[in-house]
Amino acid sequence: MAISSPSQRTLAWKNSNNLLSKFSWPWGITIGYLTLMLFVPTLAMLLKASTEGPINFWRIATSEVALSTYDVTFVTALLAGAVNGVFGTLIAWVLVRYKFPFKKIIDAVIDLPFALPTAVAGLTLATVYSDNGWIGSLLAPFGIKVSFTRLGVWVAMLFISLPFVVRTVQPVLTEMEREIEEAAWALGASQWQTFWRVILPPLIPSILTGVALGFARAVGEYGSIVIVAANIPYKDLIAPVLVFQRLEQYDYSGATVIGTVLLVISLFILLAINLLQAWGRRYA
Repeated sequence: MAISSPSQRTLAWKNSNNLLSKFSWPWGITIGYLTLMLFVPTLAMLLKASTEGPINFWRIATSEVALSTYDVTFVTALLAGAVNGVFGTLIAWVLVRYKFPFKKIIDAVIDLPFALPTAVAGLTLATVYSDNGWIGSLLAPFGIKVSFTRLGVWVAMLFISLPFVVRTVQPVLTEMEREIEEAAWALGASQWQTFWRVILPPLIPSILTGVALGFARAVGEYGSIVIVAANIPYKDLIAPVLVFQRLEQYDYSGATVIGTVLLVISLFILLAINLLQAWGRRYA
């Protein structure tokens, strides 16, 4: 084997140093962490689901029970996200623009669904909204039943996803300059016109971000919903509970099939919301 000359060794050493200088440790750590915590588990789930074969995969994914759980899960989560998009923005507006007693306490309580164990949240909601509960007893005379129904699933999703909208809209409102609103009023714009044309456009991307985060949280919720719902197929059974039921039956591949469908549908919906966000930033 020929021995390289000193000049060639020096050149190789310089090239290796150039490669090391171009390597970014934060970038490498980020890729490694995402690979271990996100990409590998997702790939493992997809590989496990692929063991069923295309025909059996389609049969499990499109069974009547599975389709009903998709409807309960995604439609209810979208409705909860839309409602929280409105009321979460209103709450953020009040917290930023108004001064009132116990404001800091109320502001802290907004984060309660983050800290509260989901099982405790479900138990609390099931108790309060039961026929004998504080709120459920007021609704019972009107024939409205919340606990152990699909309506209870919606209430639980509202509860756990509300902070996402409030916390994403609140900083934008805080940084918004009041002089712009005053200029609009000076030019003759009404309060409604000022809100619709001056205040709302910059808020749309943050509102959609909060809705997307709340939707994702609601789709993956299990602990509170399994308590507040009756978990009856074709009525209020959600997809995460169906996955758990499959696991209890030792049907691991069937559970991963349902999980894969949840993953794909969630990605498509989140992609649509991100496209709306991009549109909102463009025309804000």
